[in-house]
Amino acid sequence: MHELKISVIVPVFNEAEIIGDLLLKIKKLYPDYEVIVINDGSTDNSAELSRKAGAVVYSHPYNIGNGAAIKSGIRVASGDILVFMDGDGQHDPADIAGLLQYMPEYDMVVGERTIKDHASFGRALGNNLYNWLASYVAKFYIKDLTSGFRAIKSKIARNFISLIPNTYSYPTTLTLSVLRSGWAVKYIPTEIKERKTGKSSIKFYRDGVRFFMIITKICTLYSPLRIFMPVGFTIFIIGLLNSLYTLILHSRFTNMSALLLLSSIIISMMGLVSEQICQMRHEGQEENHLPISKR
Repeated sequence: MHELKISVIVPVFNEAEIIGDLLLKIKKLYPDYEVIVINDGSTDNSAELSRKAGAVVYSHPYNIGNGAAIKSGIRVASGDILVFMDGDGQHDPADIAGLLQYMPEYDMVVGERTIKDHASFGRALGNNLYNWLASYVAKFYIKDLTSGFRAIKSKIARNFISLIPNTYSYPTTLTLSVLRSGWAVKYIPTEIKERKTGKSSIKFYRDGVRFFMIITKICTLYSPLRIFMPVGFTIFIIGLLNSLYTLILHSRFTNMSALLLLSSIIISMMGLVSEQICQMRHEGQEENHLPISKR
């Protein structure tokens, strides 16, 4: 197999204080790698400093979002393996080698953060909750759903580019899409440094709802029964309990009991039909998006 070409994609928004040193370190450690900076509408001189550091710079005319920057990076990158890392100095370029040592055996390798690496206890608790929910959806133990430090085969990333949102929740979509499509994912412990500049713009409640909706959307896209069946079963149990209650106390079967039981059946049948549609829609896609051959 030919030697794999690596592209490092760094989304940047007003990171002039740190981006130059970060890119120089990447170029020093990996001189043969393609380094791409997606300047997401920065109002400082981040783009100019990135060019001076030797990176290929692609600029958005205005700030669209971190996910949009990742999508632009996927489109313009020429590498067989894409490495995503933040431009705020939290990810150590030296750790890129740790991700790549498992490629191409695995299809995606993700840097897993520890609890102490999260901004707050509340953020860590929320992320653990989303990890659990996503693990249920993907049928795979997800250790860090929202980590932005990862390596993935470019052909696979391009397969899901239309699903990636323009916001900060792109790791959630990419992780669930890769897992539900049957690709191999590995998590490795990675130390995250303190932000060099600014502070995170992710809000726990606002973005928490967004993450939940993305998890639900991906679940219905790839495995609808994982959503429909629990909802249908829950409504069925409520209807059964309600019918037993009214029969025992009032000796009659109420309209509400009938509505609940019929609703549970309809929802379950919708889940079965959705599952079949899902299977037909994805049939044959794998032939058009073959991964890099494994050794």
